[in-house]
Amino acid sequence: MNNPNLINKTIAFVKEKLSDAEGGHDWFHIERVYKNALLIAKETDCDLVVVQLGALLHDIADSKFHNGDETIGPKTARLFLESENVSEEIIQHVVNIIENISYKGGNFEKKFTSIELDIVQDADRLDAIGAIGVARAFNYGGFKNRALHDPEIAPITNMSKEEYKKNNAPTINHFYEKLLLLKDKMNTETGKQIAAERHKFMETFLSQFYAEWEGVK
Repeated sequence: MNNPNLINKTIAFVKEKLSDAEGGHDWFHIERVYKNALLIAKETDCDLVVVQLGALLHDIADSKFHNGDETIGPKTARLFLESENVSEEIIQHVVNIIENISYKGGNFEKKFTSIELDIVQDADRLDAIGAIGVARAFNYGGFKNRALHDPEIAPITNMSKEEYKKNNAPTINHFYEKLLLLKDKMNTETGKQIAAERHKFMETFLSQFYAEWEGVK
């Protein structure tokens, strides 16, 4: 592919598109996922350009912020890549990554598989756990005006895709409905190793949270 500036152009495009995005899904989220993806890719035999583009464009139009429309992201990515004369093979691969990366309640069956998708998905999931994951969870909960915690509202695991999208439970429930489940859903060895450490941090955080909630310490 003869486009040496493609990655820099993609970064500039994403920064512009997400300039007003919610704090947990903004350019800095993309940048962290991009860095995670590069780290994982170093240990993997993969198409690095596809990994880079997939990581940079995976949240270019998150359906959560577009009335649940899951077609806008892939369309936006395709139009941009076509404007840069990227090959159809790479464009379709990136679109497939965008369409299959999301958690969607954990019951979403991938319609496409590739090592590049595995890498980008792990990179994205790593940004949902650990210290950053805690910060992002409460940032989004505040954005949606959700309660921090309500002991009377139990977490719902094993939700369908539609139930997950409509869920409006307190933020603490999100740990049990998604975040604490991600460690065992990682695809790559590097992803699994990093996830294990970040998972421990969340367990420590929750222990401290409940102790403070109950006035124990």
